[in-house]
Amino acid sequence: MTNPYDAASRPARIRERLRAHLGDAQIELVDESHLHIGHAGAREGKGHFRVRIVSARFAGLKPLQRHRLVFDALGDMMQTDIHALNITALTPEEAAARP
Repeated sequence: MTNPYDAASRPARIRERLRAHLGDAQIELVDESHLHIGHAGAREGKGHFRVRIVSARFAGLKPLQRHRLVFDALGDMMQTDIHALNITALTPEEAAARP
């Protein structure tokens, strides 16, 4: 059984929650925690992540609404596991237009 507080399992748990909430989303997740050793949050054992999510669920939503969907998907992980999260949330059409 996976330890819910195991830092090594965080990326997998983040992906699982995002997929469960956003369905067939394309998710690119980068753990940048090693760049923040000694910073606030990192001292508490929380991680720093960058995520790019492509989902049709974002269609018609403003950036803040998209970010709220992501935060809702992650739920308590935002309090227990994640100190900082850099989010890029795109529709498939927007992603196709960006190289």
